[in-house]
Formats: sequence, structure tokens, C-alpha cells
Amino acid sequence: MNNMHLKERFYNVTHFKPVDRIPDIEFGYWDETMGVWKKQGLPGDVANLDKFFKFDWFDDIPVNLRLSPWLESKVLEETREYKIIQDGQGVTYKSFKDGSSSIPHYLDFPLKGRKEWEEIFKPRLDPSSKDRYPQNWEEIKAMANDPKRERPIGIHFGSFFGVLRDWAGFENISLLCYDDPELIEEMVNHMADVAFQVLSKILPEIKIDQAYGWEDMAFNHGPIISPDMIRKVLVPGYRKVTDLIRANGCDVIYTDCDGNINEMIEPWLEAGINGVFPCEVAAGSDPVAIRRKYEHKVLIFGGVNKVALIKGRVEIKKELKRIRPYVKEGGWIPHVDHRCPPDVTYKNYLYYLELKRDTLL
Repeated sequence: MNNMHLKERFYNVTHFKPVDRIPDIEFGYWDETMGVWKKQGLPGDVANLDKFFKFDWFDDIPVNLRLSPWLESKVLEETREYKIIQDGQGVTYKSFKDGSSSIPHYLDFPLKGRKEWEEIFKPRLDPSSKDRYPQNWEEIKAMANDPKRERPIGIHFGSFFGVLRDWAGFENISLLCYDDPELIEEMVNHMADVAFQVLSKILPEIKIDQAYGWEDMAFNHGPIISPDMIRKVLVPGYRKVTDLIRANGCDVIYTDCDGNINEMIEPWLEAGINGVFPCEVAAGSDPVAIRRKYEHKVLIFGGVNKVALIKGRVEIKKELKRIRPYVKEGGWIPHVDHRCPPDVTYKNYLYYLELKRDTLL
């Protein structure tokens, strides 16, 4: 077992089998974090923190399930302090030049209702668009199917509701769920159909190890929509896509959702999604509670409380000790439960990495 390569490690840990060590990955960092850390001792010539810390690397099949083509991106206003930008999704926001926040101040959203859906978005969500598929497909296919491949490879299966929230904004997507539920269902079903049609062409030709989605649709008190609405509106589309993924040999299927996801796990399981990421502890998504409740039904990616890293060594040690018995059961690849903020000192992060590698992996 000591000679496992990364692909074997990933398979074993996600299937609760013995492993020589757990894959060593991290989610990422706020834009400001590297600059702050360079003032605290990180070498000034570091350009890529993942490479610097020598994390494991996974491969990805590049598919495009979003708008095609994108809308025109343009600067609407600029001062010494900020820019007001309309981005490629039509969202207007204020971005501060001092880099004081990784989250821009949103001003307007393009998806107001059926008119914008029909005129702006739906025409840009044609599953037959050529740019949805990698141009170097034969090269990628050979890499994915290489029997000597040592890195896990994954594919994105899209976003069915989170991306609609991005286009409409939280308030408007919530109102649309009440005012025009038929439109919500239509849009969700269309997003699922784009994913299904694109993946139907790709998956029969390659071997993948994981599939992942993106559904940021929860805050610290729970999801934007109820579990019943998730079951009614989202689960059928998820099931269509996850059944396709499983039929092509992959059973590690998870989705990215920040916030409190506790009420979403049951519907996700019904939908064929068996993993959670990044499992934000401070938002109420306690990975230990999830493991105790669902046991080996749910895979966990993340789940290390970033607040512990901010507080210092005592709390870091306490947090890793808390999760260690459950990580050792398998089915859990631990990393910080979102992008690492600059509030975490470089010294604390180094201590966290050392302790994680010594006691969890």
C-alpha cells in the first residue's frame, strides 16, 4: 500500500478502503491573502501557492456549460477608488481598487424574468455550441483513458440553480420562485438538459474519477429554497445527469455549496449526489454531525473550520483532533472549509499544514 499513486489514493479514500495516505489538497485563497503573507514571511517570488506548498494535483476535463458567447464585459464608471463593471454575465458591480474585499458590491442583475431569459440567456445556452467541447479532444481522451494515468480526473456537471441566482440576484430569484415558479422550473430543466446533452457526448468516450457541480444557494440559516422545492424543481434534473454519470462508471458525485447545507443533503442524496464541499463549519455545516448522521452515505471534501486557523495554534490543534477519528474512517478529504482568508496568518497556516499532514493524512 505504500506505493499507491494519487488516483488509487483518491479511489480508496472515496470508497472507504485502506489508503497509504489521504490526498493533500486545499480549496484556495482570497486574492489578498498572498500579499499579506509575503509581509509575514512567504517568499516574495512565490506566484502559485498550490505549487509552493506542493499540494496534490487533480486533472479536469474542460467543458463549457455556461453562457456561450458571454455578454460584453465593460467598465461603466471609474474613479481613483473603484470601478463599476458590467461583467460577461451581465452583472453590474462596484470593485474597489485597494483589494479590500474579495466580494464586490453588486448593483444590478440582468435576469429580471421571462423576457431576459428568452432574449439574453436561453440563446446563449445552446447545448450544441461547438465551444462546449475541448478543442484538443483526442489528446484529452488519450490522457483520460491512459491505463498508466496516476492522477484523478474529473468533470464539471454544471449548476442548475446557483447560476440562476448569480444572474438574477438573491432577491429577484427568491421573488421569481413565488411569482413565476413555472419559469424557474423551465430554466432549471434547461440547465440540466445542457449538462445532460454535453456529457452524453463526452462520458462514453472517457474514464473519469469524479464529477462535481456548483450550487451556491445557501446562507448561514439554510438554503434559499425549501427542501420540498429542491425535490420538486431540482432533483429530477440532477437525477437525469447523475444517472448518466453513474452509467458511465463514476460514483463520486459532489457539489460545491457554501453556507448551511444541512437541509439540502437528503434531497441531494435522492438526486444521486453523494458528496459535500466545502462544508462550512461556521455557517452551521458541521462535518462531524454530518458524518454521524449519514455515516458512509456522504463523502466530505473540506470541513476544517477556517475560524480555528484565525484563532491560532491551540484552536487549530483542537479542530484537527475533533475531526481526526472521522477522517480516518475514510470518505473524507480534509481541507479548509473555504478559500483561506488573510485573517489567517502565514505562521498559523504553516502550523495547520504541518499538523494536518502529520495527524490527518
